Amino acid sequence: MINFLKKIKPEWPLRLGFGAMYCYSGIDLIRKPSDWYGFAPRGFVHVITQFTTMDTFLRLQGASELLIGLVLLAWFLPRITFKVAALFGSLEIFLILIFAGIDTITFRDMGLFGGFLSLAILALGSPEI
Repeated sequence: MINFLKKIKPEWPLRLGFGAMYCYSGIDLIRKPSDWYGFAPRGFVHVITQFTTMDTFLRLQGASELLIGLVLLAWFLPRITFKVAALFGSLEIFLILIFAGIDTITFRDMGLFGGFLSLAILALGSPEI
């Protein structure tokens, strides 16, 4: 069992976990954006609603998360797409930490950021295939 685990590249458990997470949240954001209203800071909602509805914004957010998730799961795409997805995912989680404020789930976002940052470092450190 240990020899099998040594053969797994660290990026793959991260890609699978984050890919599944983003596919789930992306689909849910598209299908039921109102369920996500409570996670948006009030000041952010005020800015967004100057340009579009929250439903539209959250559906666009969901589409981008779904795209990131699918890219992370798609081993057959060019490696550059994985690198871009890892960077965008890291940036998104970082911005959530900065702008969403401290609440009862902030500790989970910190872990997600650490994992996504690790994935981005692995992605950027690997050569193009």
